[in-house]
Amino acid sequence: MLKKAVITAAGLGTRLLPITKELPKEMLPLFSVSDNAVGLKPIIHIVFESLLGVGVSEVCFIVGKSKRAIEDYFTPDADFIEVLRAKGVENRANELMKFYSAIRNAKIFFINQPEPRGFGDAVLRAEPFVGADPFIVHAGDDAVISEGHNHLRRLVKVFQEYDCDATLLAEDVEDPRAYGVLRGKVVNDYGSILRVLDIIEKPREPPTNIAAIAVYAFKPKIFSYLRNVKPDSGGEVQLTAAIKAMIDDGCDVCAVKLKPGERRLDVGTPQSYWKALYESYQLAVRRMTGLVMSDG
Repeated sequence: MLKKAVITAAGLGTRLLPITKELPKEMLPLFSVSDNAVGLKPIIHIVFESLLGVGVSEVCFIVGKSKRAIEDYFTPDADFIEVLRAKGVENRANELMKFYSAIRNAKIFFINQPEPRGFGDAVLRAEPFVGADPFIVHAGDDAVISEGHNHLRRLVKVFQEYDCDATLLAEDVEDPRAYGVLRGKVVNDYGSILRVLDIIEKPREPPTNIAAIAVYAFKPKIFSYLRNVKPDSGGEVQLTAAIKAMIDDGCDVCAVKLKPGERRLDVGTPQSYWKALYESYQLAVRRMTGLVMSDG
C-alpha cells in the first residue's frame, strides 16, 4: 500500500467568499455519523480519515498563509476533551479522542504555499516530503464517499498492478467544461478502468463527459514535469498540464471511474456545497438506519 499522502488546502476559496476570508473552505462541515449520532465534520477531516482507512500513515498538508485553522484542528486538545466530559457530552468526547488517537498514530507535516499559484504548484511543494516514494494526492475540498473507502483501494490497486506513472479518479458528469476532461481507452473491469490518452483542462468543447476528480496516485517523476509546466494566463501551475505532458511523453496514466452508489462531495462553489450538504445528510440518515455504507 502507499504510505504517503498529500492533502492540498492552500486555495483562496474565492467563489465562497466572504466565509472563506477567515475559514478555509476545506474546514466547511458536512454531515457524518459517529457513535450512532449524526454530526458535522470538516470535509478535510473526512478526507484525512479516508486516507488513513486505506493504510496511509504519513500525511502532508499544503496550506496557505491564512490556513492556521487547519493546523489548529489537527492538533490534539486534551483540555477540550475534559470540558466535554464535564458537561456530560461523553459521546462527542469519545469521538474526538478517536480522532486525536489517529492524529498521534500518523506522521503529520505542514508545508506552506506562500501564494496561491495553482494546484500543480501546491503538489510540487510536497517534493521534500515525498522523496523517492509513490504517493497519493487528495484535494482537501473534494471528498468521495464509498463503502470501505473502496474508491481509494481501487485507485491504489490499479496504480500498482498496472505499474502506472499516474492514476486518477474520474466520473461521468453532465457538463464537464469546468473540469479536467480525459479521453481514454477502456482496459477492463466493465469499463471502469481506462488508459488515459489525453487530458484537457476546462475545454470549451469537451471530447468526452469523463471528468477528473482531484484524487491521484503518482510516482515521484510527476515533480520533474511540474517543474517544467508553464503557468497559465492567471499565473497558476496546473497539475492537469503536467499529467498531459506525461501522457505526451509516453508515460502510463490510468483512470479509475467511480462506481454506482459512490458519491463525490465537492465544496468548491455555493451550489456544489449546498448539494454536498444535502447528499451528506441523506447518506448519514440512511447509514443510521443501516441502509447504506459507512463514511469512516
